[in-house]
Amino acid sequence: MRHHVRVADPTPLPQTASPAPQHCPTPRELDDLELLTHGAFGLPGFEGAGGLVTLHVPPSVAAAATAAGALELVDPEGLPLARVEVESTYDSGAGVGVSGPVTALAHHEFGAFRALYLSPSQVAERHDDRTLTVPVAGPLTGADLVRIREHAGDRPVLLLALAGTGTPEDLSAPALLRATLAAARSLPDATVVAVPLASRGDARADHELGERVVRAYAPGEVLGVTGEGDLPDEVADIVERDRPGPAEQGLVLFFTGLSGSGKSTLARALHDTLLERGERTVTSLDGDVVRRNLSAGLTFSKEDRETNIRRIGWVAAEISRHGGVAICSPIAPFDATRKQVRAMVEDAGGAFVLVHVATPLEECERRDRKGLYAKARRGEIPEFTGISSPYEEPSDAAIRVDTTGRSIEDALSDVLDGLASAGYLPAADPVR
Repeated sequence: MRHHVRVADPTPLPQTASPAPQHCPTPRELDDLELLTHGAFGLPGFEGAGGLVTLHVPPSVAAAATAAGALELVDPEGLPLARVEVESTYDSGAGVGVSGPVTALAHHEFGAFRALYLSPSQVAERHDDRTLTVPVAGPLTGADLVRIREHAGDRPVLLLALAGTGTPEDLSAPALLRATLAAARSLPDATVVAVPLASRGDARADHELGERVVRAYAPGEVLGVTGEGDLPDEVADIVERDRPGPAEQGLVLFFTGLSGSGKSTLARALHDTLLERGERTVTSLDGDVVRRNLSAGLTFSKEDRETNIRRIGWVAAEISRHGGVAICSPIAPFDATRKQVRAMVEDAGGAFVLVHVATPLEECERRDRKGLYAKARRGEIPEFTGISSPYEEPSDAAIRVDTTGRSIEDALSDVLDGLASAGYLPAADPVR
């Protein structure tokens, strides 16, 4: 039996003690919201602790939502999509979990292949139980298509493209849909429907939710495919364009380290070297320059510093989305924020290379051309990284460089060698 999430009618919602706060969910949660409002999960709303379909918000939002009794979920542009009645909250590693039934206020109107994103009820209107449903989480191979033709016979085929966040491995959702549409053209009677089933990052959980969602959509028999074998030429061309090699992939080089560590100097030297080589388009997002332009008005409080890093990360991710190279050199002292930037870049299809400029604090203080450390020691600069605010050393850096007692050319060679060994740059003669 399918559960159907309520869709709001024009009647105004009853007033609560305080207005419901607004919150923009993560891409995974937005995918879940769409399937909830389509009734595909068989749930009335977001689950509590231990559930698979969950919603997490910052503590301040959770407190306001609890006081109001409700939370309004909006898309990245601020369009209200749904209202969550807050039944309970719980602590989680990703903030505060909110559980409760969902009422849809609107549905997504934009996005690539939006017309293919149907609800189970819309699929049921167009297909009967003769239809053979094939879940598709990757490009269909020639062997897959032969198997589908043999099982379908003269029956229509429904290709259910599972295009949620993280579900198509090593392939973007639009590319999966392009590849599935190309495969459908080689079948006698095939239709493609997109389903935003997001990955949980856990194979068991993904399998359980996948079975639940496919059952909600499939009008009849379900056929699995293996993804083994060669790709048809048209499908292979689509996959190749969406999976560029490291030398063509968008790239974010993220230098992190203490003030005075040499990260900005290294970043500028790398920027100049890449421009001289002429192999990639390069953009420099230096911390000081960004603060004068993109982040003008922000203070040096912890919250504003993290906002500055996220802004740099968003711009860098967009550069990588289009195949460019972005070189960033903020201090970025906190591991969680660096991981957020990594996720932004990887979600955009780019590669993220973290370069830890690991020059010790003592050496950074010795250099201190601007006298910042001395002022921080005297208490004139609050929350100064390394003195009165912590620097969390990264454990996930791809390249680590200590510039103590080294020339810029020598330290830069470590970075270039690391990028060349990973395939992002061709090997070159020694710098300068």
